[in-house]
Amino acid sequence: MADTDQERTEQATAKRRQDFREKGQVAQSKEINSAALMTATVLLWLFYGPIFWRRLSSFMAGWWRRAAFFEVTAVSVVRLTVDLVSEMALLLAPVLLMTLVVGFFASYLQIGWLLTSKPLEPDFTKLNPLPGMARLFSKRSLVEATKSVLKVLLVGVAAYKVVAANFDQALDLVAMDVPDTVAFLGRVALRILMQTCGIMILLGLFDFLFVRWEMEQKMKMTKQEQKEEFKESEGDPMVKSRIRSLQQQAARRRMMAEVPKADVIITNPTHLSVALAYDRSRMNAPQVVAKGADAVALRIREIARENRVPLVENVPVARALFKVDLGREVPEEMFQAVAQILAYVYGLKKR
Repeated sequence: MADTDQERTEQATAKRRQDFREKGQVAQSKEINSAALMTATVLLWLFYGPIFWRRLSSFMAGWWRRAAFFEVTAVSVVRLTVDLVSEMALLLAPVLLMTLVVGFFASYLQIGWLLTSKPLEPDFTKLNPLPGMARLFSKRSLVEATKSVLKVLLVGVAAYKVVAANFDQALDLVAMDVPDTVAFLGRVALRILMQTCGIMILLGLFDFLFVRWEMEQKMKMTKQEQKEEFKESEGDPMVKSRIRSLQQQAARRRMMAEVPKADVIITNPTHLSVALAYDRSRMNAPQVVAKGADAVALRIREIARENRVPLVENVPVARALFKVDLGREVPEEMFQAVAQILAYVYGLKKR
């Protein structure tokens, strides 16, 4: 039975999911990020590549034209370095900006907004070589190795097919001009890259599903963990029961303190007692100030006798008034019956 309790068979609660999230343990696939970045980079270069090479060629041509008249001094070298860095920063800015944007959205679409410093905190348990050796032969390591081998094989097959399909044209490269040769190689490389992007996207989707499944298994709980979490969030049932009992006792003491102030106790001979009080100066109608059944009803009668509060036996009225909440006024449909009882009680007091 103990072994069964220790098995992680229960689905993770909302609190456990939140705890994992605060620690940075979320289902995020690195393959999705890699596939998104590579695909976006290839698409960007399709449009930005000609602009990049044209501006780079223009910059280099201008620099070579000035090289013959370049005077090597400390100031000129610094100025040349600044020009080179500035130009390359401007040329690479679209690529860097695209990388940041795609990387952010690739992560955001998987895990949403998450900002935590927990993964950056030092964990000295990772220095223990035994868990490290265990991770080398874990299920995750096997999946990563299989994924890497599969990725190399698929990309290799895709590249081979593209090259084989263009092999006859490649034989004519010796007779082509340099621009035509570069254009041909660019087309072949682009096809290989596009197919590689497709392969990485497909692997990324499978990896994302596996990561989600793996995280769900990791977050599962034992029955004992669920019980402990319930105690932490809702409180110990025994403590709550004790508090509830004390609250009921305090409420009962306050209720019993109102019995001597009552005008009449209406009873069902053996089971019910209802205490009514009426102060014309501050009440619109008589109020139920105490009530009880069985032992509580007997205690109400004892206190009433000790304080000479009249007891009137009336089964239907007692049953009806027992349903009225403490501190509430008597319902309008019972005014006549209650008025008759109070008139009787006031008559007794006058006598």
